[in-house]
Amino acid sequence: MTPVAVPSLRAERELFADGAPVVLACDEVGRGALAGPVTVGLVIIDTGVKRMPAGLRDSKLLAEPRREAMAPRAAAWVAAWAVGEASADEIDRLGIMACLGLAGARAFAALVEAGAQVDDAPLLLDGNHDWLSPAIERRARVITRIKADRDCASVAAASVIAKVHRDRGMRVSHEEFPVYGWDENKGYSTRAHFAAIDEHGPSALHRHTWLHERPAEAPALFDLGVG
Repeated sequence: MTPVAVPSLRAERELFADGAPVVLACDEVGRGALAGPVTVGLVIIDTGVKRMPAGLRDSKLLAEPRREAMAPRAAAWVAAWAVGEASADEIDRLGIMACLGLAGARAFAALVEAGAQVDDAPLLLDGNHDWLSPAIERRARVITRIKADRDCASVAAASVIAKVHRDRGMRVSHEEFPVYGWDENKGYSTRAHFAAIDEHGPSALHRHTWLHERPAEAPALFDLGVG
């Protein structure tokens, strides 16, 4: 069995050693869902950061009960955090890439409004494409890093906080639209989700522009929130 990757603060401490007083970290969840928002988590750590919470991992590597338990610990561990979202309607109108930036800018604005000093701070962004800099008017120095959510503790914390926030919202939405099973699939592609759309039609919270094409065989369950 392949061991689960354990994140560290190596990348963050290198940035502190270069003189950064704070490091920001960012990850998104819900990018590939059929329904609900795309959600961006943004956290700040400073030079006084302590050892990361035991068991902190990329949200995709944690089962739902462990993510739920980890989210408040991750939030307490970082110096500050915020979550921003862009709705399904916005995704239909603007496209997913623009909405990643929109959600990220909303999280960034929330940190600024709370008094965080973030101008020109380094910001670790999971992936190899910088969709955030234009949206925040390049106020932070975005550093893209493939698998940052797996390898960087701060990005893993952002991932968990964002994932749990989005999942809770989808469970609330499930109460209004129970036929789609969002309490289980969280808006992602499953055979049961597609069957419910076929039977009942899409809801106001579906990304309507995403429903024209579908995979020949959707997975039975997609609860890990990939993408």
